[in-house]
Amino acid sequence: MAWTKLATVGELPKDSVIEVEHEGELYAICNAGGEIRAMSGVCPHAGGPLGQGTVIQGLVVCPWHMWEFDTFSGECRVDDTLGIPIYRVKVQDSAVLVDLPENA
Repeated sequence: MAWTKLATVGELPKDSVIEVEHEGELYAICNAGGEIRAMSGVCPHAGGPLGQGTVIQGLVVCPWHMWEFDTFSGECRVDDTLGIPIYRVKVQDSAVLVDLPENA
C-alpha cells in the first residue's frame, strides 16, 4: 500500500463526496459527518459513479439507482452480497492521503 494525495480537506464540505481519478482508477472521497473516508468510486451493481453521488447519514448513495454503501465498511445496504473496497485515510495539513494498493 502507498499513501497518495487524492484531495484536500477544502474540497470536502461536511456530508459531501467527490470523484477522483488516479492512474485509471476511480475513487469516491467523502466527508461523512466530519470523517474523511475513501472507497472505490464504482458501484458494483451497474458501474455507477459513486463519487458523483450523495452522502446521507454516513452512506454514499449511487446517483444511478440509489444503492447505498456504508462509508466505514463498504457494505452495500441494498444487497449484502455486494460491497466495495474501502481505503485507510489520513489528513496531513490539508492534504487527504489515501493508502492505495501498489498495483491499483
